[in-house]
Amino acid sequence: MLKHGADARDPLTEKHPWYVLIELASQTDAALDEELENLLGEAIERSFVDDAAIAASLVQRNDFWRLRELMSEVQKHEGGSIKHDVSVPISAAPAFLADVARDVPAAIPGARMVAFGHLGDGNIHCNISQPVGADKDAFMARWDEVHDIVHGLVRKYNGSISAEHGIGVQKRDELPHVKDKVAMELMRTIKKTLDPNGILNPGKVL
Repeated sequence: MLKHGADARDPLTEKHPWYVLIELASQTDAALDEELENLLGEAIERSFVDDAAIAASLVQRNDFWRLRELMSEVQKHEGGSIKHDVSVPISAAPAFLADVARDVPAAIPGARMVAFGHLGDGNIHCNISQPVGADKDAFMARWDEVHDIVHGLVRKYNGSISAEHGIGVQKRDELPHVKDKVAMELMRTIKKTLDPNGILNPGKVL
């Protein structure tokens, strides 16, 4: 990601497989810097964290956030990307990601998982970038295959195939496979009650 982000740099001295961005806010005069330092110190002592950097200014804070905000943009420079907006229970996130990193490359050697999102609520943008040097069109043609793998693992961990971006059209046909019949009938009943003429966002979800 860093090689494609103009002037972006790793805030840590060594590369790490996972990064967590934390921002604290308070309406009081609480010593948030001290709270954060204590939290990170304990996490490092317990081997939950390898290293950390704390923004010392608004400029540094914005630089940290820019790294996160560039994630979607820079993937374009790596070729085709098959995207997933999913969620799993927070406790299941490590196992889910490990399974994706194992199963997708097993089907498509060289495929690269690019996962980022919102750790606090289990929402994950679990994107798959094409193998380096692969044909983009050929990779994107395997969209359904990759979706089946990732969404199958989402179901394994009792997650959801749609997190913050909704069902829309793309996931409409998959919805009956992850919702039971009672839930689907209830959704259709509510839709028919509120929109008897089918004029509200037609063709979406149901």
